[in-house]
Amino acid sequence: MNPPVETASFLQDLDRIARIRQQIATHLDNIAATLSQAEQDGQTASGSLQLQQEIEDVGIASQNLKQGVFRLMVLGDMKRGKSTFLNALIGENLLPSDVNPCTALLTILKYGRQKTVTIHFHDGKSPEQIDFARFKERYTIDPEEAKQLEAQQQIAFPDVSHAVVEYPLPLLGKGVEIVDSPGLNDTEARNDLSLGYLQNCHAILFVLRATQPCTLAERRYLENYIKGRGLSIFFLINAWDQIQDSLLDPEDPQELEAATRKLHQVFRTNLEEYCQVDGYDVYEERVFAISALQTLRQRLKDPNAEMAGTGFPAFLGALNTFLTQERAVSELRQARTLARQALDRVQEATALRIPLLDQSLQELEERIHSVEPEFAGLKEIGDHFRYEIDRVRDQRSRTIAESFRTYVLGLETTFDQDFLKYQPPNLELLDLFNQGRREAFNAAFQKAFQQYVNDKFFAWTRQAEAELKAAFAQLSQSAERYGTSYTQITDRITEKLTGQTIQPRPSKSEAEDNAPGWAKWAMGLFSLASGNLSGAAMAATGFDFQSILLNFFTSAGIALIASSVFGIILGPITFALVGLGIGVLQADHARKQLTQATKAEFSKCLPQIAQDHYQPIYNTIHECFDAYNQEVRQRLQADIQARQQELENLRQQKASRQIDCQTEVTRLQTLENRVSSECQSIEVAYQSLLSF
Repeated sequence: MNPPVETASFLQDLDRIARIRQQIATHLDNIAATLSQAEQDGQTASGSLQLQQEIEDVGIASQNLKQGVFRLMVLGDMKRGKSTFLNALIGENLLPSDVNPCTALLTILKYGRQKTVTIHFHDGKSPEQIDFARFKERYTIDPEEAKQLEAQQQIAFPDVSHAVVEYPLPLLGKGVEIVDSPGLNDTEARNDLSLGYLQNCHAILFVLRATQPCTLAERRYLENYIKGRGLSIFFLINAWDQIQDSLLDPEDPQELEAATRKLHQVFRTNLEEYCQVDGYDVYEERVFAISALQTLRQRLKDPNAEMAGTGFPAFLGALNTFLTQERAVSELRQARTLARQALDRVQEATALRIPLLDQSLQELEERIHSVEPEFAGLKEIGDHFRYEIDRVRDQRSRTIAESFRTYVLGLETTFDQDFLKYQPPNLELLDLFNQGRREAFNAAFQKAFQQYVNDKFFAWTRQAEAELKAAFAQLSQSAERYGTSYTQITDRITEKLTGQTIQPRPSKSEAEDNAPGWAKWAMGLFSLASGNLSGAAMAATGFDFQSILLNFFTSAGIALIASSVFGIILGPITFALVGLGIGVLQADHARKQLTQATKAEFSKCLPQIAQDHYQPIYNTIHECFDAYNQEVRQRLQADIQARQQELENLRQQKASRQIDCQTEVTRLQTLENRVSSECQSIEVAYQSLLSF
């Protein structure tokens, strides 16, 4: 169990992490500047060492650290006290609790010197900056209007993507961003909106309420959209202090103890399966009973209040451990890997260049000619690996697309049992025959059917994710194997060129120590992608297959199946039920007839759904592997060309001028020492993080 912490301690730890981030970013900048200067100086010396890839990677890694934040997403059903919790967390009454439940906008809270709100739109429209008063007036709807929109499955502001609230708050100033999502018990479109942001957040803060333990909507969301996705979730059971008010005798300690013990068991039963990480039960580190209102009251009086009896210190302790240790270590380990990679490349280049300085032009040309077959071997290794990527791509594309077809056609078999739990308990079938109430009936039934279809189709994406995860794990192992073969050839090239024997590389526990840069990327040891808040988290020099698949689900068509299918089946169902004279039947029998009629019409659509989506799914998976292959190809070709060009640069310099060998040896050794010194500083900063 993580020790409880006070707010001030939490902020201090975040501030320390921000400083370490900045320190490592500065050292990465120094490495990039040192390499750039060396390449420039080489133009008038022995030639460039072709370190462009290292300069680019280290520079991007530095920028990511400087711009990096810990992004927390707050999820929860409506009326769970999310706004009060957020206000308690940031220590100020920033989000009025009577306003937030009635807005449909996803809101990102981030640090800013001035209080501003920026509205971001779809379709390329320029963002609009407004003040808080106008934001609340323009983008707030009253509860009745919210219910009406929910019934009609409509979004209040369809042209708006999200809002960004900037505020000069201490927590936000320590590199934390908070994504406040719409309520779960809302339209499917809003749920899909929140879903599109999950993969871009480092942790989810899921707010529940002690007096309403684990509703159907909450269970549905957890089961279908959270479970099995490797997301870090903190469950916050709010309003725990209100349990006492619901007792027959609020002053009876035994009754209170029994009630709280029973509630703890209820929540454990419902949440335990979502608190498993790599086979370990982390329930005690992820589930917290809190009182947001009490916390807010205390913090408004004293920002550094101890918050005794609110549950917040224990929660902050766990969040502190996660952000400042688990998450920060993972993030900075990648920066450390890239710094080591740059040093390895410099050491390799200088170890090759220095012995060649004394050779005559003729000797150098003869030796370069002798290693040409070895460079062909490097290319052959790349061709073999890329061929394997294509083979895995074709196999997995077919397998995953076929799994979708099989899954869809199998929905008919399980429909009776699966759809039963989605039908609202207050769904009055007789309203179907009342013209004045038919619209309400259709809306309620449509929502139930849409939830069913969305959940069933999204459940399939978990199968697809598992397939992709296994595929990329396989390719990672192949990349390590091909990388080892590649290094053996580059060592032979060095031996042939210098006439010096390279000692066998020591066996090391970390794979990144021996692998070439392109293989490290292919193995997933680092990624230069930075998460964005528009869906997929894939950049030109990074890769995230889960976000690609998630983005396909939320924006490329699968989520639209429900609405299109319902428009087809509603008419036949209504006609069939009216023809049966269902008004004189018992309600239970009538419900069964409704289910059977729905199933019959839905079953007619399934073959077409399977056919229509087979090729788009195949293409999406295909493109996923192609993107991976393209980056591997670019990095591998760049490495081979850099090694060849490095030799050509030296040859050209020898042909055009007399090289001062001693001065050049000193320059190259100085380069290596400077990069090594920066790497040592990064290691010191990294180890200080581990000592938290």
